[in-house]
Amino acid sequence: MGQQNLTVPPVFILRGLTRLPELQLPFFGFFLCIYGITAVGNLGMIVLTKLDSRLHTPMYFFIRHLAFIDLGNSTAICPNMLVNFVVDQNTISYHACATQLGFFLTFIISEFFILSAMAYDRYVAICHPLLYNVVMSPRRCHVLVAALYLYSTFLALMFTTKIFTLDFCGSNVISHFYCDDVPLLPMLCSSAQEIQLLIIFFSAFNLISSLLVVLLSYVLILLAICRMRSAEGREKAFSTCASHLTVVVVFYGSLLFMYVQPESTHSFETDKIASVFYTLVIPMLNPLIYSFRNKEVKNAFHRVFKNQCKLYV
Repeated sequence: MGQQNLTVPPVFILRGLTRLPELQLPFFGFFLCIYGITAVGNLGMIVLTKLDSRLHTPMYFFIRHLAFIDLGNSTAICPNMLVNFVVDQNTISYHACATQLGFFLTFIISEFFILSAMAYDRYVAICHPLLYNVVMSPRRCHVLVAALYLYSTFLALMFTTKIFTLDFCGSNVISHFYCDDVPLLPMLCSSAQEIQLLIIFFSAFNLISSLLVVLLSYVLILLAICRMRSAEGREKAFSTCASHLTVVVVFYGSLLFMYVQPESTHSFETDKIASVFYTLVIPMLNPLIYSFRNKEVKNAFHRVFKNQCKLYV
């Protein structure tokens, strides 16, 4: 089955994270815990920022969408991976593979630009506090989020359509634990050079442009903080940015680890490790970072919890 010559293979075989049978069950338990924490944490953040009126600010509007993106990213990958840990053969149907690729690309591209939008929001809040409510108006926030969703959906549809409208031949084994664009390219019958160039171009554009916005925002924030005379003001500014900066370092760090590896040491195995981190681990960490490092979120949780308890007493 691994060497079928089919234009539309009925199923793809995923190599998965490991071929060792004795690791399947421990990995199943480990990633089930990760997905459970991810689902509870991100759903909790979405609900909390909707229910508590004090969190109806641009910053928490973006945090709510980050939680939605993280939950979607993890859900696109993890459930199918968990099933494959407990079955004999790691398979995914042709249409399920296309669907998974489309959703994965939509959410991962959205994450780049929601982090950029959040960095811009922090820049305006610290460098132009008097204009904050005008610049970051509800309408502008909705336009920013709508634009990043439209852009990411467009790219996801473009790449998924280009790949899955071509014929597949040779091996139907994907050297990954989910359907990603790069591992699918060698399986195409015709030359995939055009698609490969598009993937390289847009991957570089998304990474560099979003990172430049983040870096520029934080350089301007740092300069503004250095000009502050009040130690209390500097501390407040740093605490405002700490959670987002932590998320940015973890997310871009894992991606840069994958992209800047020397050719001699680069392999699909190291890509798998990086992929586990930014598709499964980071979506779990983000709500924890925003919860543990943020007094406003903790206070909001206590308020919502008390209000819900009053309803049932």
